[in-house]
Amino acid sequence: MTKPTVAVFFGGRSVEQPVSAASGSGVAKALRERGFDVTTIGITRSGEWVELPGDAAFAIESADALPEVTAEAGKSVAVDLGPGAQPLADVFFPVLHGPYGEDGTIQGLFEMADVPYVGSGVLASSLCMDKEFSKRLLAAEGVPQGDFAVLKPGEKVDAEAVVAQLGLPIFVKPARAGSSLGISRVKSAAELAEAVDKAREVDDKVVFEAAFMNAREIEMGVLETLDGGLEVTFPLEVLAKGEDGWFDFDAKYLDNPEPFNLRPDYPEGVAEQAQALARKVFRLLDCRDLARVDCFLGEDGVVYLNEVNTMPGMTPMSGVPQAFDAAGITYGELVERLVTLAAARVGERGDAA
Repeated sequence: MTKPTVAVFFGGRSVEQPVSAASGSGVAKALRERGFDVTTIGITRSGEWVELPGDAAFAIESADALPEVTAEAGKSVAVDLGPGAQPLADVFFPVLHGPYGEDGTIQGLFEMADVPYVGSGVLASSLCMDKEFSKRLLAAEGVPQGDFAVLKPGEKVDAEAVVAQLGLPIFVKPARAGSSLGISRVKSAAELAEAVDKAREVDDKVVFEAAFMNAREIEMGVLETLDGGLEVTFPLEVLAKGEDGWFDFDAKYLDNPEPFNLRPDYPEGVAEQAQALARKVFRLLDCRDLARVDCFLGEDGVVYLNEVNTMPGMTPMSGVPQAFDAAGITYGELVERLVTLAAARVGERGDAA
């Protein structure tokens, strides 16, 4: 059978561009190694689209040398997505993180163009990107999660009220971002205003989350199968912590060559509880193809949901690819399966709404 041609999109306008560039170039390389004809489209911070050479590689090497897609990195390109246009490829693979990529925006563009693409559709992408609304929906369905509060755009923080509701410490996060950017862990009410300012450099809506004390941070990859089933990895445990004691950007990408324990020892039934929760939230949020489900194992033995990422980090050393590799699905097999899932939707309409 002829393999579908693939266009891989990475970079983007969000602050998560370096992670996207590293993930996307890894995906493109793996697909080429498996015999796919791949076109790589880089999106700059200002929103320009450039076709990159086939050997373009991006890697996160240090805080002072983060990869970035620039207009000079390739040839400026206009992708024709109008009615009757000749598609750039059979399948589009957006390896994009954050706003303008993982939040339903580019998925909506692909829907309008009627091209099959890898990953969740418009609604699920938008819901999972917005921590406020995903938390509210899942709370209505009885999914165990920590207490939280929301600061809307333009509102001023009432530090005493937030501390009275959530206690201390509190995590202050941009509501619609990832890769641990813009996040602070605050230990007093006096620190909240500064933490809000930091979060609002990324997003003007802010979420406050009660911290789980002495909890274990765990992650699972969820992969759909062609017959509609779900494969969930054994929950890996996050071991790496930054200077402030949590899994920040530096701990994720710069300081720890082995940030995970892929086969931790859990109390009896915990792994099964976590996997069941991952399946449940994947279905509740109408996710598709792939997701990473982040949780906390509390001192009480309950697995609490943290968040769901519809396009997790996809470098070979990222958590989801490592977890699937430990389960017998190599990085190359994983990205090929994602393309196969998308290609199976050729000709469908309205499958992501």
